[in-house]
Amino acid sequence: MPLYKTIKPNKHTSIFIWKIEETFDILFKNTPLTERSKKRLFSMKSELHQRGFLSVRHLLKEAGYNDFDLFYTENGKPHLKNGKRISITHSFTFSAIIISDFEVGIDIEKNREKIKIIQHKFINFESGYIHKEDDYIEQLTVIWGAKEALYKIYPYGGLTFKNDIDINSFQIADKKTTGYINVKDWNKNYAIYFEQLNGFTLVYALEHVKND
Repeated sequence: MPLYKTIKPNKHTSIFIWKIEETFDILFKNTPLTERSKKRLFSMKSELHQRGFLSVRHLLKEAGYNDFDLFYTENGKPHLKNGKRISITHSFTFSAIIISDFEVGIDIEKNREKIKIIQHKFINFESGYIHKEDDYIEQLTVIWGAKEALYKIYPYGGLTFKNDIDINSFQIADKKTTGYINVKDWNKNYAIYFEQLNGFTLVYALEHVKND
């Protein structure tokens, strides 16, 4: 399937979303890859992960880039060679990238009952406002996705979802909230946006920028 959806949150930022329906062979064909990416691709044991990885390269093409425009720091954070900020995500049958002039992070997660079991690993401050009248799984998935998006923004790694990242109160209908990274070298808040895509939750975090 071609590009599923694009979102333009502000004049500095673009989001590209792919619904992964193609076979590995179709996604792999005529897709330029660096040697590092080829090695990473063929080390993946799951074809689902391989297809997610390749679909991201198709999203890069939609944005006017290719795999050779991308590089990674030691902690695995992706960067574009032209200096623009990028964040990448894929989950099961969806992948997405966000590209901006400013700090951004993105995550997509399938809405699953399993998240109830692991909530103790990432819910802390947020336990005070989760709304019983809202979809519980969606709320947890938004919080997880928001924390994942903020984790991707922080350049040094090592944050804990439970203690270093807080997501402020929201209701599902709001489709937005704010979140904080609270560590001694990085005390910043960000705008958080979220929406549902066919049983998946898309969440992205944006640096607050004046005159968007």
